[in-house]
Amino acid sequence: MTHPKTEKNYSVDIRSEIGELEAVILHTPGPEVENMTPESAQKALYSDILNLSVALKEYNQFNGFLSKVTQTFQVKDLLGDVVNKDENRMDLVKRVCGQENNSEFLFEDLQSLKPLKLATALIEGIEMHKDNLTRFLSKERYALAPLHNFFFTRDASVALLDRVLISRMASRIRERETLIMDTIFTHHPLFRVKTIHPEESRHFCREFSFEGGDFLMAREDILLIGTGPRTTSKGIDFIIEYYKKKKENRHIIVQELPHNPESFIHLDMVFTFLDRNQCMIYEPLILHPTRYLTIHINIDNGKVKSITEVDNIPTILRNLGMNLELLYCGGRKDIVNQEREQWHSGANFFAIGPGKVMGYGRNVHTMEEMNKHGYAVIKANDVIHGKVDIKQYSKYVVTIDGAELSRGGGGCRCMTMPVRRKAVVW
Repeated sequence: MTHPKTEKNYSVDIRSEIGELEAVILHTPGPEVENMTPESAQKALYSDILNLSVALKEYNQFNGFLSKVTQTFQVKDLLGDVVNKDENRMDLVKRVCGQENNSEFLFEDLQSLKPLKLATALIEGIEMHKDNLTRFLSKERYALAPLHNFFFTRDASVALLDRVLISRMASRIRERETLIMDTIFTHHPLFRVKTIHPEESRHFCREFSFEGGDFLMAREDILLIGTGPRTTSKGIDFIIEYYKKKKENRHIIVQELPHNPESFIHLDMVFTFLDRNQCMIYEPLILHPTRYLTIHINIDNGKVKSITEVDNIPTILRNLGMNLELLYCGGRKDIVNQEREQWHSGANFFAIGPGKVMGYGRNVHTMEEMNKHGYAVIKANDVIHGKVDIKQYSKYVVTIDGAELSRGGGGCRCMTMPVRRKAVVW
């Protein structure tokens, strides 16, 4: 188990992107990543297939460093804890089977599994037994498909202050991820947090979706949301309605994203926060005039006070009191370097604390840009093996290799679900 301090309650509290990290949920990629063929890769939302042994070496750098500096939890362990209770197991199995085409074959198989084996099966999938004509003729290999994307734990749920928003994924292949995260947050004694469900919205329909990579908590009163291939305007309308009902004053900044290429999948692929006064941007989209709008929504005392188009994210943040120095993904000299490194998650950084972040070391021009702005560039393995004392640095970027992981379409921020951060003194 990855959570020995079970006597502590890790109540959800996320009020910024950069507050000192106190607890984070991860999922180490397993056989579900390799249970994919070139033919099934596109259906699984991949443009390539990953080599698990190589990806694991890189992920172990990521997980190893985070385990040194904060409390980490693994999805499979948390889920195994929860389904130890019969009522939780029965409820989850029913919900999973309700999503699946082969539910009549699945229920008994799933219900008979012991807790940790059930947690494993729900993530890694169950191969189809060809024991009747329908199954024999089926072209599907799995009765329950593997969750190929689940190591990107950012997407299936979103922590907003002291609540968890359960995502509505854009692709049906990822729906089970949301059921698992909802089950964990609803029933695990470590969290016991109130969850918000999209099915409750009057905007809920086929065109309704949102995913965690599109949400960035800039400050307690400022939320950035990307809208593009994974998060729709109707999904964002649900967030607007949520804040209206709470009668809280909020600024929502919406950034339109291209549907192609696939590297623009979420907002955190083109914009992330690094420090109180610094952010990483993909300049061609964030700063250059384009047909992709930036919109400011001002919610005041339960009403939408205004919805206006603005120049760009940094400008409206400056107007709201967040004056950010801009660092450029891929550096400032060459558009080709910017495009290449954005493709490999060069703008996707995950903050451990203010000015303390993680990213892929393969993006060398981005790392040069970070170094020029005061960040010590440190290899994760050097920290893990005691060659570097991270406490000696006030500002750093810890790098993992990322040659294989980046081919999955996400970076360090994508692979984390933070549940608790300390408050930031602005």
